[in-house]
Amino acid sequence: MKIWKRFFAIAQVIVLSFSFSLSANSQAMPLVWQKIANGVWKAEAGRPEAMNFLTVSGVAPKTSAINAMLPVDFPLEENEIKVELYDGKTYLRFPLDEAEKIFGLGLNFKTVEQRGRILRLHVDHYDGIDNGRTHAPVPFYVSSKGYGVFINSARYLDVWVGTGVRADSKHPPVSTDRNSDPQWSASPYSDNVEVLVPAEGVELYVFGGPTTLDAVSRFNLYQGGGCLPPKWGLGFWHRTPTLFSDQDLLNEVRGFEEHKFPLTVIGLEPGWQSKSYPCTYEWDTKRFPDPQGLISKLKGKGIYTNLWINPYVAPSSKLISSLKPYTASHTVWTGYVPDYAMKEATQLVGKHFKDNLLNLGVSGFKMDENDGFDFWLWPDVTRFPSGVPSEIMRQSYGLMMQKNFTQLYRAENKRTYGLVRASNAGATSFPFVIYNDYYSHKDFITALINSSFIGTLWTPEVRGSATAEEWLRRMQTVCFSPMAMLNAWADGTKPWSFPEVEKQVADVANLRMQLIPYLYTCFAEYTFYGRPPFRAMNLVDGFSVEDKSETGELNSVDNPYAMAKKREIKDQYMVGDHLLIAPLFTGETKREVVLPKGKWYDFFTGKLVGESQVITVSPGLDRIPVFVRDGGIIPMATVSSVSDGKFDIVIRHYGDKESDYNLYDDDGKTFDYEKGDFSWRKISVKRNKKGELKGTVSPAEKGKPDNLGSISWDFKK
Repeated sequence: MKIWKRFFAIAQVIVLSFSFSLSANSQAMPLVWQKIANGVWKAEAGRPEAMNFLTVSGVAPKTSAINAMLPVDFPLEENEIKVELYDGKTYLRFPLDEAEKIFGLGLNFKTVEQRGRILRLHVDHYDGIDNGRTHAPVPFYVSSKGYGVFINSARYLDVWVGTGVRADSKHPPVSTDRNSDPQWSASPYSDNVEVLVPAEGVELYVFGGPTTLDAVSRFNLYQGGGCLPPKWGLGFWHRTPTLFSDQDLLNEVRGFEEHKFPLTVIGLEPGWQSKSYPCTYEWDTKRFPDPQGLISKLKGKGIYTNLWINPYVAPSSKLISSLKPYTASHTVWTGYVPDYAMKEATQLVGKHFKDNLLNLGVSGFKMDENDGFDFWLWPDVTRFPSGVPSEIMRQSYGLMMQKNFTQLYRAENKRTYGLVRASNAGATSFPFVIYNDYYSHKDFITALINSSFIGTLWTPEVRGSATAEEWLRRMQTVCFSPMAMLNAWADGTKPWSFPEVEKQVADVANLRMQLIPYLYTCFAEYTFYGRPPFRAMNLVDGFSVEDKSETGELNSVDNPYAMAKKREIKDQYMVGDHLLIAPLFTGETKREVVLPKGKWYDFFTGKLVGESQVITVSPGLDRIPVFVRDGGIIPMATVSSVSDGKFDIVIRHYGDKESDYNLYDDDGKTFDYEKGDFSWRKISVKRNKKGELKGTVSPAEKGKPDNLGSISWDFKK
């Protein structure tokens, strides 16, 4: 018996040694890049997993729109892209030039340029550090050289962005001596981006330019193009306190009317339900005895209704008896977690929402708590009946929820617009805006800028402020974002909570309403052409900033390695092609603004402010600095309360340059535009024989939407 035991022990050692030998030997994988659209290439390494972001979203690429873009060659040296399989994982390496800048890799709040950073891309509530754990850790990066790389894996990915220095590097850093060389660096030059995928294969995509904006646009179009919200979604939103009743809600609306403040969407927080944390998805009949009547009354005032939910279903919900077999092994806040990878779960939840909410007139949802923290979400040991690993489920759960609710409204031929806490690649066409509980005003603007690199939308919502100055500054920026929203769920604050700035707040909110024709066109360009409606300056043609880092000063406590800080532009951004927004923050009375190539004019006064230079502005408290490029055309509604139907417009033109602009028009509510029921009205500003600038608008095509009433002109110069 002892002999047999010894034999088995030796055999086990041999097997283990053989297995380790196999895993220890890495296997280089040649890549074959297949051109699948103009400027889009795909390759597979190893055995890619069946479930990834594109299979989850299920959205078809807009190949015809991609193919209409400029043709480009493969933007990288193919033999410089390396793939190895080792230890059951996939190791990726992409080349980097010395002066190359890298953007993207998730919704970051403090940094714009990602070169020199190490990230773990992991869906989570943002916790104040740009380390990859964020609400939308999209595994896509775009280069200042005009190309993008997408790693289509729904795993937690580790990324080293120009930080890992390989011994076999073709461009090794120069070895220096810290004792004698003042130029010694704690971060030696690295010529690669490396990615660790914890799977035995992965799908890879490369997107060509020629510009950085073109690469981002191709990426967005490959995900189905950007979302097109209903027009009402671009108005002003207000979310009410948690335990409001129907009468409280109507009183809130009356306050908006009395203060002559615009309101297009009112949001009900958890208390609309009979139970939340976990949710029943059923009305509290004491607070809301007639929800359909209430929603109808609000709709009669031009106000749409949005409801808060989280994914976790209460044991007392009428839904749970049929849903329970399709839920996870773990609960969250004692609520069952639907397995949205199973069509049975999707159909059951969808029917419940349709019967109890959509049929009553609810216009959309705010989907909370599908991001993290770790202790507020299911653990990674959770088992789902679909068999989808918990890690993949976490990375794509917010994506699944967006898809499900988009499809519910699509089946009714109604567009929706809502909020979500978790997203990822594949969600670009879904009409949801990311938000969170973090509340740094400056970082909110940086996140808005970063959202433009990764095919997502972000709102710097307003919740509260310590001073009237902060209140106004926050209101000014939120009105130049994808969703202009005041979220009063916790303290019941109102737009007029600071009487000393009530007029200024109302002015910027009304300006938001007037800008809907321009904003709606920006979103149409997102839908049809992939161009982000709100975008980083690094995506703007003719934008440049002196490329130097601030010198790092040696400090034995705070900076023992004399690390330098990059100069990043993370506090100004573009809305569409023509508007440059440069916010001020509490305590600031002036700021620098970097103007891209060409002449730029003050949005409010029409005065020339500079040309291809850095300017300093001191606008006072009443206004947010907004600038328009030479020849910029801004169509605006003449009344601030309209978001639906026919409206009159005034067309502003800035500067001396002749120009053209295409104004988008459709019914603003349905998906009929996908069947061709839309129009682009060409606005032209040209000089007449006297040298005067004159404007024209092309007539509406017969049988196409025509929502323009009277048209007037305002030439500013």
